[in-house]
Amino acid sequence: MRVLAFSDLHMARNRAAEIAVASAEADLVIGAGDYCNMRQGLDEAMAMLSEISAPLVLIPGNAESAAELTGAAPEGVHVLHGSGMTVDGLRLFGLGYGVPATPFGEWSCDLSESEAAELLERCDAADVLITHSPPKGYGDTTSMGDAVGSVAVRDAIERLQPQYSLHGHIHDSWGYRGAIGRTQIANLGPKVNWFEVTS
Repeated sequence: MRVLAFSDLHMARNRAAEIAVASAEADLVIGAGDYCNMRQGLDEAMAMLSEISAPLVLIPGNAESAAELTGAAPEGVHVLHGSGMTVDGLRLFGLGYGVPATPFGEWSCDLSESEAAELLERCDAADVLITHSPPKGYGDTTSMGDAVGSVAVRDAIERLQPQYSLHGHIHDSWGYRGAIGRTQIANLGPKVNWFEVTS
């Protein structure tokens, strides 16, 4: 399958338009969180994505809750958070929110490492693991040089060995590409990213 994936749209209308146009060539579109800003503007952000023509799977970032995203998502859009689904034989599992908890305050939707690990244990197989937060040590470096990713996500990748692990969250590491074992790791950012995934 030809998969288009992005993260951290943060209300950028021009970026959303680019993604919508490119989606005509995709078998599946994946969003890895943070469509709005600080829990504000989610309806508008979802309207920006309503022109996407391919099947659309979203996970919440730390800027929107799972309930908020489910309520605002256009009809037919699938929202994953501690849950999985299969699309044309492709196994997907998604986990949103900031992991570990961020320092951003009450508006931020976060999980502790133990909470994230418990939700990730629900997954016994995945071709694509979609998380908002990166695995610890991979695409998680801030401008200060700190690695702020999740141990729980890294452990899940090591256990499941999906073809791809796709995330966002750490803006300073947008565009990162790496690997854990056979798993290709990508910090997506708000642009068109293409992946060929076999089911």
